[in-house]
Amino acid sequence: MLKIKDKRVLVMTGGGTAGHVIPNLALAPLLENEFEIHYIGSRNGIEKKLVKDFGLPYYGISTGKLRRSLSPAAIFKNLAMPFKVLKGMQEAKAYLKRIKPDLVFSKGGFVSYPVVRAASNLGISVILHESDLSLGLANRKSLKYATKILTSFQKTAEKVDGIWTGSPIRQNLYSERPKNAHTNNLLIMGGSLGAKAINDAIKDEICDKWKVLHITGRGKRTNIKHPNYEQIEYTDDMRGILAWADIVVSRAGSGAIFELLAQRKPSILVPLSTGRGDQIENATEVASWGVSLHLPEDKLHTLEFAIETVDKNRVEFTTAIDNLTKIDGTKEIAQIIRHCPSRCPD
Repeated sequence: MLKIKDKRVLVMTGGGTAGHVIPNLALAPLLENEFEIHYIGSRNGIEKKLVKDFGLPYYGISTGKLRRSLSPAAIFKNLAMPFKVLKGMQEAKAYLKRIKPDLVFSKGGFVSYPVVRAASNLGISVILHESDLSLGLANRKSLKYATKILTSFQKTAEKVDGIWTGSPIRQNLYSERPKNAHTNNLLIMGGSLGAKAINDAIKDEICDKWKVLHITGRGKRTNIKHPNYEQIEYTDDMRGILAWADIVVSRAGSGAIFELLAQRKPSILVPLSTGRGDQIENATEVASWGVSLHLPEDKLHTLEFAIETVDKNRVEFTTAIDNLTKIDGTKEIAQIIRHCPSRCPD
């Protein structure tokens, strides 16, 4: 494939959840004038549809995901994982030889490691970005092959000798809502896949006091019937919804956290209680800044009280948000990508 004249070539990678994909798509509009952008992801992951809908050329590779369960099925899949990763590296290498990128930008997730390894083997510059407080497995394994690592959290950059940039934020989320608007609008969302534990915690008593918009996740609609309650499975209009909301109940994925901070939204963070614990670490750290309330899943029966607590302290929460620095790192990250030296294959 020939490069477009006067443009360098960038390969983006990352997937498994929307949190590994949407930040890449937030960066793409800032880079498309200088770069011809391609995307390498898994064959059938969530990133495939998101990237294709966005309009970038997409290439699917074999991927292997570590499963933390000790079930026989999970153990069997983990035994097969190294072979899938090796196959993914071979496929990624073939795509990279065809695309001839100047550099690779990786947002992590299990699909990214084969791409990073293949790029390193070909002498292509690699930039990593870690959204969570602690590095995910793919980024931990990829770190030694990277030219630079960028981070959303300052503490993460200090631990890995990285560059603290903040998080890539979709620029089309920003609204012109009056700064001090005060209504009783409550947004509840559980990440790209929804969250049954949060869905089950919504009671009529909450809807009695709040206008509730609930993003349930696909196939996870509730049986709640209340005049103040509206549910949708998914939406592309996050700008309008975030502009409407006064307080947000959310999972504690880093992408969601930093988008809420960028929009000055006081929040209640309910981290996943399973997995590697990254959401719990994120929620604990962000709550320590005084900008959100950390509510563990096993305390969801106190959700109504948590909402009241945040409501009573809205001014303090938003003031603390206004005092933060490096929330939206989109422009800085794009600038680092622009100035990263190329080590292109012949």
